[in-house]
Amino acid sequence: MTPATTPAALPRRGGTAALFLALGALAGAAALLSLAAGAVAIPPGRVAAVLWTGGADPALAREAFVVLNIRLPRTLLGLMVGAALAVSGALMQGLFRNPLADPGLVGVSAGAGLAAASVIVAGDRLLAMLGLPGPLPFAALPLGAFLGGLATTALLYALATRAGRTSVATLLLAGLALGALAGALTGILVYLSDDRQLRDLTFWSLGSLAGATWAKVNFSAPAILPVLAAVPFLGRGLNALVLGEAEAFHLGVPVQALKRAAILLVAAAVGASVAAAGVIGFVGLVVPHVLRLLVGPEHRRLLPAAALLGGALLVLADVAARLVASPAELPIGIVTALLGAPVFLWLLMGRARVLDV
Repeated sequence: MTPATTPAALPRRGGTAALFLALGALAGAAALLSLAAGAVAIPPGRVAAVLWTGGADPALAREAFVVLNIRLPRTLLGLMVGAALAVSGALMQGLFRNPLADPGLVGVSAGAGLAAASVIVAGDRLLAMLGLPGPLPFAALPLGAFLGGLATTALLYALATRAGRTSVATLLLAGLALGALAGALTGILVYLSDDRQLRDLTFWSLGSLAGATWAKVNFSAPAILPVLAAVPFLGRGLNALVLGEAEAFHLGVPVQALKRAAILLVAAAVGASVAAAGVIGFVGLVVPHVLRLLVGPEHRRLLPAAALLGGALLVLADVAARLVASPAELPIGIVTALLGAPVFLWLLMGRARVLDV
């Protein structure tokens, strides 16, 4: 029996369309639940009526205000950020050929968070020193987070690559070191911050969608949506890269261009996500692993599936963060950590058993 006709291969091929429909339905259901749930519960039927009429029905004025001005931008931002983080994790795992690579685990999110913290604490002071009027424009924060994520990703890749080969051990150790360094520098900024800056820094360090506005959605979408649209075109190259860089090159894959594109896309996605919602961990680690059990390691299916499941997962985590301690809200980073940390430990135990054999 050939590999293409093995029992394990048949469900993956025949069920791909059904799986994508199921993931799309899950994302839609999560979005509807997010619009309905909260301190003011709104029945799903009335949520659908608000969306259908665009809030024009006077009988739905109260629900329309809550749905369209508070919950809809939060839900859309959650879908985009979750998709960006999940796709970034799948990209990094494919690029480094390491199933434990993740923007949060290897320090990319921490680097983007450090840059965002630097903008929060030092931005207004820098303007004052230059004699320029403040405050900093809103674009400064996502731009700083993007540059921080880009610098961290590029440095991580440079440290982990020797003679054209990427060392998995060096990748993980360098990522932990860079994350610790970024955390220490962020701690210094926390110490130097005032009360207003400290509240902002707490928001970025724990992650939250509570500050979602249409302005954030409109600013984040041009950074995240092009990344999500471009990522599937890297699938063939990432599939070949699994065999090794030399083998991928002989198969006609422009390896260096693929690496640069992947690094830029990860930096853009993580930077925009950190700027919009703060540092949220484990989404990029958990989602690709779950999907590999369902669709296999083929990146042309894995990457778009990761976008759907990542968005749904983060929106559901946000709903849980709103409801668990209602009327207060838990930071969403706590919820994703509670979900992701046990999964990460399970993965480590599984890898240890393989190594012991």
